[in-house]
Amino acid sequence: MYVDQASKEQLQALLADLESQYAQLKAAKLGLDLTRGKPSSAQLDLSNSMDTVLQGNFKGSDGTDTRNYGGLDGLPEAKALFSQMLGVKPEETLIGGNASLTLMFQILNFAHNFGVRGAASAWNKEGRIKFLCPVPGYDRHFAICEELGIEMIPVKMDENGPDMDQVESLVKADKLIKGIWCVPRFSNPSGIVYSDAVVERIAGLGKIAGPNFRVMWDNAYCIHALQRGAPALANVMDLARKHGTEDSLFIFGSTSKITFAGAGLAFMGASVENLKHFKKHLGIVTIGPDKVNQLRHVKFFGDFNGLLAHMDKHAELLKPRFDAVISHLDSGIKNTDMGSWTVPQGGYFVSFDARPGLAKEIVKLADEVGVKLTPAGATFPYGKDPEDRNIRLAPSFPSLADINKAMEVFVLCVKLASVRQKLAA
Repeated sequence: MYVDQASKEQLQALLADLESQYAQLKAAKLGLDLTRGKPSSAQLDLSNSMDTVLQGNFKGSDGTDTRNYGGLDGLPEAKALFSQMLGVKPEETLIGGNASLTLMFQILNFAHNFGVRGAASAWNKEGRIKFLCPVPGYDRHFAICEELGIEMIPVKMDENGPDMDQVESLVKADKLIKGIWCVPRFSNPSGIVYSDAVVERIAGLGKIAGPNFRVMWDNAYCIHALQRGAPALANVMDLARKHGTEDSLFIFGSTSKITFAGAGLAFMGASVENLKHFKKHLGIVTIGPDKVNQLRHVKFFGDFNGLLAHMDKHAELLKPRFDAVISHLDSGIKNTDMGSWTVPQGGYFVSFDARPGLAKEIVKLADEVGVKLTPAGATFPYGKDPEDRNIRLAPSFPSLADINKAMEVFVLCVKLASVRQKLAA
């Protein structure tokens, strides 16, 4: 039913039915959670044998005793393997701790307070600087900016990525814009893959931006396809070399959703010059990362093909969950005017857009019957979705049975909120 075309009588009859269903769900006292994109226990189990893979041999390929201090930028074999994920050279790779979020915060804190090229280049010396934030986007990126007092400017996203006409216009006009956040493959939460043309234009931003501009290329889901043959992503570092803008780029990745979420590896790709300056700063913070964990990851995967084969196992677990979400949306809301959604081919989320003004109400209705959703507005800077439309659905963690029940609730809440809004108009 199109609520905008339905008669008042039709809407009232539908509302009575929906409210009856909703009352039954309240009585069921559900306890379901679709809030965050955590791997399921079955996904974590895929890496259990990593715990014994070293068999007491802690020596790296170059003879390094991984139990000891040192190795600030990581083991050579770890850089060789994970540089392939990042799309950079091993010498352009740094292996960190267990969270890429930590590396991202460290880079922005370094640039803001210490300077990417020494104290004189610190962003905070220029006043209140700004960052571009494609929306809907990742709430933890926005939280980093808030923590550092960096003003956020939302930019529109479409099926190709950020609106580059808008991005380039803003960057040219304001030299206090010092960077842009990007989740380029299976973007969080939309699941879109940036087009080749968009990637090339992002790679060229360093030529038109103010000094010390940095692209924060968070390629968190670069190998998280739901099936082989999913859309590929252009290599941003290769394009940056073409434009002579390598120094404007920081690339991030991790194994957080590949092996153990709390005990994986984070890594960063950057120009040799960028790494030289950052490592000098990093050497004050740490004597070296967990090289034992690096070695066991390398031994566990063997090579990049082994890593991709491991991701096929994740896809087998994830795809039915995503299929269930899309199936419920298709059967319950498709061919109505109550919402639209993305159909990602990878990543961890489905992005749903309700009728304007209803996202908070839908989340509230779901919560009242025991289904927790990501807070409305979380996918926008400062938690403020100007149209109050976007809701991020995260189906990876719950069981398939729980996802099906949660999606029944979600679809009902979307319908209930939509009909109530129309009748109140």
